[in-house]
Order: sequence, then structure tokens, then C-alpha cells
Amino acid sequence: MALTHFDADGRAHMVDVSDKAVTDRVAVARGWIKMAPETLDLIEKGEAKKGDVAGVARLAGIMAAKKTSDLIPLCHPLPIAKVAIEIETDHDLPGLRLAATVKTTGQTGVEMEALSAVSVTALTVYDMVKAVDRSMEIGGIHVALKDGGKSGRYEAK
Repeated sequence: MALTHFDADGRAHMVDVSDKAVTDRVAVARGWIKMAPETLDLIEKGEAKKGDVAGVARLAGIMAAKKTSDLIPLCHPLPIAKVAIEIETDHDLPGLRLAATVKTTGQTGVEMEALSAVSVTALTVYDMVKAVDRSMEIGGIHVALKDGGKSGRYEAK
């Protein structure tokens, strides 16, 4: 399979999507941030010194989805129709489970926007509580669902 972001001479280029059909597209990315149980407790109680950790992280994730083409060099700027960030506590981790859902109607998918959103959500959580827990670990970031366009539906197993 050829990589689409390289031309015949091996030079990076932005893929021409002008001949692709405009379709509804959605992507969901997931990840987690692991932390000390005491840090999770602080977040749940709303006692972090910087404020509402989940609220700020959710906004940061939304902003990241909207700015993805500014961060990823060959990513197309897209008209984002929806970004939703889910943040759930998981005491078994311990930490937060994160999901970003991004929707658009366009000629290319929104996987990069969903991945950017979930990544920046996790990074923002880290930033909000790093003063009490520098050992937090971010991981598991992946595309869980992609639908729309010529390649159809993909769901992670």
C-alpha cells in the first residue's frame, strides 16, 4: 500500500481531496491518564488549585480539534460540525478515561482532529494537577471509530 502523503518522488505533499465525495464523517479517539488515587480524589472533589480540571480539559480538547490543521503539517483544515469530549473517572486505573468525538461533512476524515482533541485533553489534565502529581502517565491514545468516506467504517477491536 502506498503512503498518500508522498508524491512519486518521495516528497511530502498535501493529498488532493478535490475529487472525493462530500460525506458525513465521524471519528472517536480514546485514551487515558493514570494518576495517584489522591490526585483523582482531588479532581473528583473539585479541589484542584487551578480550578475545574475536567471543564478546562474539555474546552482544551475542543480547541485542539479546531486547531489540528495548524499543528499537523499535511492535515486539511476542516469545517468541524461537532466536538464532544467525555471524561470518566476510573478508580481501577486509577485516573481518567477520555474520549473525543468529532464530526464533519466534507471530503476527508476527522481522525486527526479526534486524536488531537483526546491528546490535548489529557495534557491539560496533567497541567492542571502536575503540582501534586508529576508521576501521571498518559497512554492508550487510539482511533476507536472512524466512519464515512470511501473507506467506510472502522472500529477498533
